[in-house]
Amino acid sequence: MRIGVDARLLAHQLTGIGRYTVEMCRELSSCDDNFYLYAPSAPVVDVVEKENVQVKWGHFNGRLLSMAWSQSVLPYWAKADHIDVFWGPTHRLPRYLPASIPRVVTIHDMVWKFAGETMRPLSLRVERWLMPEAVRLADRIIADSESTADDIGEEYPEVQDRIRVVHLGSTPMPPSLGAASLRALGVELPYFLFVGTLEPRKNLNGLLSAFALLPPMVRKACKLVIAGGKGWGGVELSSMVQGYRLEDDVVVVGYVTDEQLSTLYTHARFLAMPSLYEGFGLPLVEAMSCGTPVLTSNVSSLPEVAGEAGLLVDPLNQSSINEGLRLLLTDDVVLSGLAHHARSQAAQFSWKKAAAETRGIFQEAFACRRLPHKG
Repeated sequence: MRIGVDARLLAHQLTGIGRYTVEMCRELSSCDDNFYLYAPSAPVVDVVEKENVQVKWGHFNGRLLSMAWSQSVLPYWAKADHIDVFWGPTHRLPRYLPASIPRVVTIHDMVWKFAGETMRPLSLRVERWLMPEAVRLADRIIADSESTADDIGEEYPEVQDRIRVVHLGSTPMPPSLGAASLRALGVELPYFLFVGTLEPRKNLNGLLSAFALLPPMVRKACKLVIAGGKGWGGVELSSMVQGYRLEDDVVVVGYVTDEQLSTLYTHARFLAMPSLYEGFGLPLVEAMSCGTPVLTSNVSSLPEVAGEAGLLVDPLNQSSINEGLRLLLTDDVVLSGLAHHARSQAAQFSWKKAAAETRGIFQEAFACRRLPHKG
């Protein structure tokens, strides 16, 4: 098959969905299909360099020009390349693709519906506008988790029979260094870890407020380390930490390299990820792959991903998060019981498996166009 891919995120520094696009294309390109990756401007990240992968880009910089490109130039390229199946890995499908081309879209989450208050206003409006159209146009819809699939089906019941679940994979972490290497980041053992972009949906404020309620002796015995790129929305992190009087109990390391991240995961007592909503929750898998248990929310996809390696809390209940922290910071038996399941739970998620299942969905979409009715 000749598979066209909306690879617009290759033109930006990688975030979660961009990494998903790259990792899936790498795995998918190991099959006999031919792939055509389309981007509005020159890629700024490494792309797959194989004979069966072609990358095309234009000179459409900026969000508005990129949107115009996706509805004009991209469909033209797909038609000219005689694409058999078109894949939109970023919640989008071009409206003006030739009607003869089967199409598949990946929906990673329904944040705009269930946690819209945590999104940037412009992103919220764009998702509300473009996602329904992509879902309507798609022959098959890929969801990252059973939870996301249920959310899509609830919002768009008319497409329920087109939804397929493909769990994400996890990129193997670099070998971890010794704990002593973390001193360069100002980190000493023991500690527990938060990893993520600093944005409202990650509920860092809820985590800090619950941590602040623990007895001082518990906080002093095990600090909280926060790693992640600068996000948006709300008060600056330093102000939040000062507001809860946690300056001596929290270490903020900011953006870290993959090697540093692997080392942080490996030596952490546990990962804390009490998000308000997640379509999947990749840091959970990364932490578990290093043998580290997790504290996470009892909502959306997070229980599904954490499995028996996770302690679940109510992200909207400060007392619930506080009790979960207290348990994992003071009870070694509970902690080791969760850690026992960490690596086996993480092993369920791989890009190779995700790519094989996705390719099957491409074939399904291609075949359904040859039937009298789409479905």
